Amino acid sequence: MNPLAQLVIYSTMIMGTFITSLSSHWFLAWAGLEMNMLAFTSILIKKANSRSTEAATKYFLVQSTASMILMMAIMYNNLFPGQWTMMNNPNQLSALIMMMALAMKLGMAPFHFWIPEVTQGTPLIPGLLLLTWQKLAPISIMYQMYSSINTSTLLALSMLSIMMGSWGGLNQTQLRKILAYSSITHMGWMMMTLTYNPNVTIFYLLTYIILTTTAFLALSLNSNTTILMLSRTWNKLTWLMPLMSSTLLSMGGLPPLTGFLPKWIIIQELTKNNNFIMPTIMITMTLLNLYFYLRLIYITSMTLLPTSNNTKMKWQFENTKPMPLIPPLIILTTFLLPLSPTILTIF
Repeated sequence: MNPLAQLVIYSTMIMGTFITSLSSHWFLAWAGLEMNMLAFTSILIKKANSRSTEAATKYFLVQSTASMILMMAIMYNNLFPGQWTMMNNPNQLSALIMMMALAMKLGMAPFHFWIPEVTQGTPLIPGLLLLTWQKLAPISIMYQMYSSINTSTLLALSMLSIMMGSWGGLNQTQLRKILAYSSITHMGWMMMTLTYNPNVTIFYLLTYIILTTTAFLALSLNSNTTILMLSRTWNKLTWLMPLMSSTLLSMGGLPPLTGFLPKWIIIQELTKNNNFIMPTIMITMTLLNLYFYLRLIYITSMTLLPTSNNTKMKWQFENTKPMPLIPPLIILTTFLLPLSPTILTIF
């Protein structure tokens, strides 16, 4: 793709996200979502092949449907107060429809069907953008309207997302699909406390972006897309194996790693509001997540020795992809838990 065209596309995507995040006007927020969607669709079809085209088509159809539903809710809400500003809380029906449309954009269950397929049909870096950057704009809208969201409905969607994401990732062999189902689970955790304490949702979002970015960048070093390919990384990037293992364990929420901290805060927030059944189910579902993360760690680090690979690839193949972001990201995914007293004072 032409470098100038890439600059325009990425600038439009970033600008659309910022317009939505900083807007207090419903129409401008919707327009920012559309700018973001159209720019990212162009990124998905950058490589002209059937899988990328299929992924871009699925993404466009789902996102455009969600955008139409969102605009319908905005227009219906505008009939009553007659104002377009987000400062006025939408009526109950409009807020419910808006929440469903934004849940579809985020890929929360039961609207999660498109996330694994689109992620699988894209390269690693566009897949990373899909699971991280594309979450910012819808979450910013939900953050601004959190006081109007029905708590019971949001808790039901969040719990369903946690269950679907945990069960869906168990039998997968494609790394991008595993990370997509992991994203669905994290979306459920993230939205669980939105109506109780929205700042906790933002903190979980930041932690999730750090963990997912680290995992995708580590996989892109060797262009790993399947478990079998990941098991052969010993020959090329031996140093990456323990770091990748710690990142996966952190994504599973295992203490004393960084991923444990937001889950701990969310469980604490739910129990403060006398909600004890849901945290129990969430912890149980997290064990399923840990299972498929441990499966990746076992296959990559504990089953194949460096000398057992019979391929012609030479030992310690020189890496041609410098990634200066990986060392600081590894530190953030592993060692943030000691800062928990300071973080807890904020939330």
